Amino acid sequence: MEHVIATLTFGLLAALVAAGAVVAWRHFHPVEAEEEEDGGEVAEYMSMMIALLYALLLGLALVSVWELRGDAESHTSTEAGALHQMTVLAEGLPADQKERVDAVARRYAVHVVRGEWPRMRQGAEPNDTGWHLVRELRAVAAAPPGATSSQEVTALELLGQLSALDDARRGREAVSQETLSPVLWAGIFVGAVLSVGMLFFFGIGRSPGQLMMAMGMVVLTVFLGLLIHYLSTPFGEVMGVSPDPFTRYFPTAA
Repeated sequence: MEHVIATLTFGLLAALVAAGAVVAWRHFHPVEAEEEEDGGEVAEYMSMMIALLYALLLGLALVSVWELRGDAESHTSTEAGALHQMTVLAEGLPADQKERVDAVARRYAVHVVRGEWPRMRQGAEPNDTGWHLVRELRAVAAAPPGATSSQEVTALELLGQLSALDDARRGREAVSQETLSPVLWAGIFVGAVLSVGMLFFFGIGRSPGQLMMAMGMVVLTVFLGLLIHYLSTPFGEVMGVSPDPFTRYFPTAA
């Protein structure tokens, strides 16, 4: 909640600064009536085109970062679900092997929640410890010597879940290193400057109503920019994916 309040406060401050700049500009650079009338149509057309192109750019950026976050959430849920399913399937193995599977699964969940998530929130890549635990899971999930046919089937199902966990983990690591293209960030910044620049050059701000609309546009621009920034870090602290799927199945990992 504090991040939302900070975002709105920052947007309102930006709007007030922009509004003050418009009023000052209009005071020290008055526009003649003829100049204002001649440039009205051109200003309207240019404003419309800039707004349209900037809206398309913001839409593209929002779709990109939202899909990135969706992929992160999907990989996390699949990985945690596969790990939990392994502990369920381990019920069909000998008691000592089941305990080993449960123990390694809990260690893996604890490592992901306490070791990997803080690193991913900082934008760092997870270390190799997780992959060592995956290999350990593969070793303890293999069919024991002299296994019955049902235990062999269980071991095969365990390896199938482990394969799903492996794929989901790879996807999670890949998403943690992805972010919005610098080209899109440059376009967002330039578009914001051009959109706000219309307040100075195209006669906006002559009435209180227009000034309020201009302030609203600045607030919305700042809000969308910060929203894209938060979503571009899929495991960030503000709007990032949490390790709740792991802590739900393995409460001791919290």
